[in-house]
Amino acid sequence: MNLSAGKLWGMRRMADAGGRFKMTAVDQRPPIKKPIAEKRGLKEAPWEDVAGFKELLIETLQRESSAMLLDPHFAFPRGVMKLSPAKGLILTLEDSIFEEMPGGRLSKEIDEWSVEKIKRAGGDAVKVLAWYRPDAGASVITRQQDFVARIGEACAKYDIPYVFELLVYPLSRDAEQTRDYVEMKTKRPQLVIESVETFADAKYGVDLFKLESPLAAAEVPGVGGEGWEDVQKWFDALGQAAGRPWVMLSAGAGMEEFRKILTHAYRAGASGYLAGRAIWLKAFGAFPDWDAMRKGLETEASDYMRALNDLTDKSALPFAAHAVFGAKGPHIDPPDARFRHVYSGFGD
Repeated sequence: MNLSAGKLWGMRRMADAGGRFKMTAVDQRPPIKKPIAEKRGLKEAPWEDVAGFKELLIETLQRESSAMLLDPHFAFPRGVMKLSPAKGLILTLEDSIFEEMPGGRLSKEIDEWSVEKIKRAGGDAVKVLAWYRPDAGASVITRQQDFVARIGEACAKYDIPYVFELLVYPLSRDAEQTRDYVEMKTKRPQLVIESVETFADAKYGVDLFKLESPLAAAEVPGVGGEGWEDVQKWFDALGQAAGRPWVMLSAGAGMEEFRKILTHAYRAGASGYLAGRAIWLKAFGAFPDWDAMRKGLETEASDYMRALNDLTDKSALPFAAHAVFGAKGPHIDPPDARFRHVYSGFGD
């Protein structure tokens, strides 16, 4: 496997100078909107509150980030001028509102938003979350696979990296049935592995996986903890299933829980993280005290990121060193004056 010129540059833009990903997610919508609405005593969270908090996240956390993930509703229009141009810019494409069918969930793009618009807006990568269960209804599985493949084709057309996030979710028959963005405490690791194996197929065009822990966060002891070897086998299987560079998401795990998850992920070959709530949720709890939130983000949250980054520097695999690229690593092809002749444009 090799990366096309645009995808290679986008991957480098998201990573630090050493090729490791230290990325902060600011694209969350329900996990931010719902608490704000509740504290304001309103049905809907005010746009200014949501956008203001995201702007604050950009201001306070970008120093420790190699890239930031923004949404087109709040974070990008309100906060992009606060984002350093030295940082990678990832823009989300999936709508946070999904359709619940008898056989499972259906994902969709944000209306009037596209891979083309993300590229035109200066995005370095496209991020998409797809809810997926390999044991969902056949029609749901087909439509979700078509959704992912369609976006992969667009990312190839516009030569921009495809950052793909997978989340196992509760079906109607499961005890944990909910529409909230929370980790399933009773998720089966095999469902996570099988889902990743499905979308590792080249036809989906995924360049970087954003993956959840195969086990519930509370069940992950961290490398060296009691029973860690058995847990490590699941993370090793996760890395093998991905077959390309991958990072961990936090899925609302606590600070210490997520750190333990990363120790396993890095041992299995992960190249970093793309996380949000594990970093900023505690500070967000002070809403609407903006001064208290800023202080929490500038102190405890930033200190936590520095600790994660130190772990990442020591243990994560640089993305270009992934075995999928072979001994030569990702490179411009052909690496000479012929390049301009063979590199295709959007209309080609």
